[in-house]
Amino acid sequence: QVQLVESGGGWVQPGGSLRLSCEVSGIILHVYEIGWFRQAPGKEREGVSGISTADGQTYYVDSVKGRFTISGDTAKNTVYLQMNSLKPEDTGVYYCTADQSLFRRLVSGAFYGMDYEGKGTLVTVSK
Repeated sequence: QVQLVESGGGWVQPGGSLRLSCEVSGIILHVYEIGWFRQAPGKEREGVSGISTADGQTYYVDSVKGRFTISGDTAKNTVYLQMNSLKPEDTGVYYCTADQSLFRRLVSGAFYGMDYEGKGTLVTVSK
């Protein structure tokens, strides 16, 4: 059974930091591109970042470049998203996803029908 379990969400003031974790089980990590998308209240899903643990390639959408860092620990089957300099517009539910075409989706903005996704963790950035 495939499971992606997110943790690390919470409330933080603007300018603060959070680190999200995604523990993956039931799939071979390097077969998929692993990453994150988010959904703010009343808005569509939006890509955030992805990583290929097979070759270390990463991808970030423009709105998070320079502020977020994605990394993977294959020994722990876990992917992390370090989020710094958080802004109110970063607020939303963050979902971990494993998809064989995640990088393509990050470019196209299509985040429905993912191969696998977790249940999400809420990030709230406010004063």
